[in-house]
Amino acid sequence: MTTSCKPAVPGAQAARVELPPRAGLGLKTGHFQAVLGSRPDIGFFEVHAENYMVAGGPFHHYLGLIREHYPLSLHGVGLSIGTEGKLDEVHLKRLAELIERYQPQAFSEHLAWSSHGPVFLNDLLPLAYDAQTLDRVCDHIEHVQETLKRPMLLENPATYLAFERSTIDEPDFLGDVIRRTGCGLLLDVNNLYVSCVNHQRDPLAYLDALPLHAVGEIHLAGFAEDADSLGDRLLIDDHGAPIDLAVWALYRQVLKRIGPVATLIERDNQVPAFSVLQEEARQADELLHGARRLI
Repeated sequence: MTTSCKPAVPGAQAARVELPPRAGLGLKTGHFQAVLGSRPDIGFFEVHAENYMVAGGPFHHYLGLIREHYPLSLHGVGLSIGTEGKLDEVHLKRLAELIERYQPQAFSEHLAWSSHGPVFLNDLLPLAYDAQTLDRVCDHIEHVQETLKRPMLLENPATYLAFERSTIDEPDFLGDVIRRTGCGLLLDVNNLYVSCVNHQRDPLAYLDALPLHAVGEIHLAGFAEDADSLGDRLLIDDHGAPIDLAVWALYRQVLKRIGPVATLIERDNQVPAFSVLQEEARQADELLHGARRLI
């Protein structure tokens, strides 16, 4: 395996802790008025970058107003970090302009691919974990960080299959990427649980194999449940349900290991009233407060 790499981005560690160690919410357009009208006690908001890659319009109007009062996390879903080809430079330029405009406290993307040449597949697809993929992902992340002039957080994926050609275990792959590029880890606890159930792995063993020192943000979400062709349990990361009790329990284990870290409540489908999401954020804040007392 090759170990050559460019120097990590200066100041990477500082950038990972700019979000407050509070619970945040994904900002939905239907909640703009509720947020501006009541100014709720929320640690931060997060938006998908691709929803704001236009020059103006109502989305920017409201996000600008909300950004005046809350820290912001920018979450990308379209960079296709794992693509076999080159990154989309037009997309990356728009992303850089968006970051310059809003100066978010964090930027994150997925360990996945979603494009092939000019074709965008509108999904986050898994990678084979081997030396060739590792080199490619590191090259892409280094290019992103150099363009954005800041380190990014890389999110662990939810997966439903594994490649026979993989020679590196996923936690080790993430650790190698972080060591070589200086990026941080966005620890999606729901993704971790979903993948471990689907691949019949021990979630705590997987957790302890991750580079937890690099966690700069945590995601919590809900999943849907099905069965595979053999009748085994199959979980789908659909962000369309309340956070499962098993994910809450795993989150407690995360906080025991690393202490309080900015934690996002994700809901992208079947989005409930803002008050329902506030209650989940309150639960996370209580656990974060308890973790502070243990430090």
